[in-house]
Amino acid sequence: MSTQTQKTTTESETINAVSHKTIKIDGLDIFYREAGNPQNPTLLLLHGFPTSSHMFRNLIPALADKYHVVAPDYPGYGYSAMPSVDEFEYSFDNLANIVDKFIHQIGLKSYSLYLMDYGAPIGFRIATKHPEKVDALIIQNGNAYDEGLDNGFWEPIKKYWADKTEANADALKGLLTLDATKWQYTTGVRDESKISPDTWGHVQPLLDRPGNQDIQLALFHSYGTNPPLYPRWQEYLRTHQPPTLIVWGKNDQIFPDDGAYPYKRDLTNIDFNIFDTGHFALEEDGDVIANHIRRFLG
Repeated sequence: MSTQTQKTTTESETINAVSHKTIKIDGLDIFYREAGNPQNPTLLLLHGFPTSSHMFRNLIPALADKYHVVAPDYPGYGYSAMPSVDEFEYSFDNLANIVDKFIHQIGLKSYSLYLMDYGAPIGFRIATKHPEKVDALIIQNGNAYDEGLDNGFWEPIKKYWADKTEANADALKGLLTLDATKWQYTTGVRDESKISPDTWGHVQPLLDRPGNQDIQLALFHSYGTNPPLYPRWQEYLRTHQPPTLIVWGKNDQIFPDDGAYPYKRDLTNIDFNIFDTGHFALEEDGDVIANHIRRFLG
């Protein structure tokens, strides 16, 4: 190998290398993954339930040669602090507030947002607050329309929104078990053998930490604050027309593709893609999605 080739390889490896960092936000340790040159356009990746920035572990280095890629863990998830429900308000308003402060503290002036699952209501709160900072949206199984919540998965959760009783909470605790976590990763995929058990192997021990179940129940209840904001988020889309890439797993039993198609009503610059996979589409179609992102942002 020539000296020039060695140098080029080393530079590429350095650019694509992922850093693992922690900063303080409101006294809480907030962990995040970061790669790429900060002088390049930034892509802010917002994870879903019940995972963390771990869901982007392969996507980050795949994009880092041309983009500055950042993925934080919310409080209560991944490697960020996990204060108890008595010490911290676990609501989507507050998680968005933490992420907004995170954006400011690490100095992001503009960014494209990758919105998935819980990342969608967090990201849409940020986008409607700072529309001038949002370059584009990438939406993967992240809802902003009533159509996406009109399925059986949400019925016991909607019951909990309407009546926050211990009995209704108990009915949701099955969603926090290993079987449920594995179900989220494997349901609707084409080939279950391609889904790494490192996924639920990472997630479940974090869900099983003392006090984390109360955190997840608090956020199940807080999710009820999101549908009333859908008209505001849809107005943001119509008014600001952010270029939007849809990369959606159609076999998702939580956010089926019924929630993807309505984006076409409000957006004129939309790149629409539906994949034959499940909830965590990156696990089975990560390379294809990365290529779509590179083409779209490029």
